[in-house]
Amino acid sequence: MGYETIVYDVSDGVARITLNRPEKMNCLSGLMRRELLHALRRAPEDARAAILTGAGRGFCSGQDLGDARSVADLDLEGVLRDEYEPLLRALAEAPIPTICAVNGAAAGAGANLALAADIVIAARSAVFIEAFARIGLIPDAGGTYWLPRMVGLPRAMGMCLLAETIPAERAAQWGLIWEMTEDGALLARAEALARTLADGPTAAHARAKQALRASLSNDLDAQLSLEAKLQGEAGKTRDFLEGVMAFLEKRPARFEGR
Repeated sequence: MGYETIVYDVSDGVARITLNRPEKMNCLSGLMRRELLHALRRAPEDARAAILTGAGRGFCSGQDLGDARSVADLDLEGVLRDEYEPLLRALAEAPIPTICAVNGAAAGAGANLALAADIVIAARSAVFIEAFARIGLIPDAGGTYWLPRMVGLPRAMGMCLLAETIPAERAAQWGLIWEMTEDGALLARAEALARTLADGPTAAHARAKQALRASLSNDLDAQLSLEAKLQGEAGKTRDFLEGVMAFLEKRPARFEGR
């Protein structure tokens, strides 16, 4: 599939997906959402880790409000259910590790798209804005799910009701993202993290992701049961055998993701 609004390439076991409407601050048109969903579903077949970032001076400014003929034509409920939900699930539930490298502004649905990735890093100049209140809407694209779990209810309330700009440094201090980098180092850092993940036991990574995300709604009994099940599966993989042999032989492990 050829893409018009994103750039997709793969090398060294890493898929790189770049939102590519810089003149529009990479706002999410219907076509971009469809292409991004296709790329996210394709990436696990082509690579062992994926990076999502944006072209130009911003990561993503959110929903393209110019995508409909008029504001009255926007079926926001239908778009969220039919387009955003599959997109967010494809990113959050990908069987490979996903990294979002936030360059510049991540606003509205763009901010919450970023937060669906497994690891989020941001350039010092990046900002996160739950901008929905500015146009009379509530946070969507998973924002009301992720934010209270990541930063706690008081900060989530402030972010959503006040719609203030949160600089990358504060986002890192709050635990909203994994780390902040200097602007010129963002993509190099994302590449280094992605290669580390791609060289790792990706079958175990997939199960760890499943367990951690399930913990947000499981009680202790359910979580311990899930851990035991997934660990039993991991213990039967070739990567587990390789990891043990490498440890005993005092050499780096050569994982295959199997």
